[in-house]
Amino acid sequence: MQSEKVDKVFTYLTRLYGKDPRCELEYSTAIDLLVAIILSAQCTDKRVNIVTRDLFKKYKTIADYANADIDVFEKEIYSTGFYKNKSKNIIALCKVIETDFGGEIPRDIEILSTMPGIGRKTASVFVAEFHKDPAVAVDTHVIRVANRLGFTESLNPIQIERDLKQIFDRENWARYHFQVVLFGRYMCTAKNPKCATCEIKHYCKNA
Repeated sequence: MQSEKVDKVFTYLTRLYGKDPRCELEYSTAIDLLVAIILSAQCTDKRVNIVTRDLFKKYKTIADYANADIDVFEKEIYSTGFYKNKSKNIIALCKVIETDFGGEIPRDIEILSTMPGIGRKTASVFVAEFHKDPAVAVDTHVIRVANRLGFTESLNPIQIERDLKQIFDRENWARYHFQVVLFGRYMCTAKNPKCATCEIKHYCKNA
């Protein structure tokens, strides 16, 4: 039954969001994406994209961020919220990349997760989006949808990541993550989900 459910859920999400769903953050380079992901914490992608339109014109390299004036930078990202911590972390992160990694952003999730401002979710989103590496990033949408569909009974992101990696084939991890984020953002929302038009609601605990 579980494998049949997985197949039907995956088929439905693929029909809705395609075989190559992407995150909705706008970026050109690896450091653009990493900064945008950090800014997106407790902030909408739409707001981040507004802020980064000007930010990315000024800060083009890792060194630009590493040498940024923190007081100026705080003002530039103020509207994304938690701007003091985000400013401190982004500048510190880029200093570490410059000094410890020769200006190259590590591709390894375990290494990335130990760096300033980056947790496992941020690292997973980065490698899945930029490098197309297999990874399951667990955010609030993934937690909500995975629980509603009975793919996990946990609220712990680490356990949910393990559960989903056991259920879905490795080559589909990143694809499933991005599909579920879009599904959770626009259809299976926290409040007033669109259950009436959802074709997998019979699998859902909350429908």
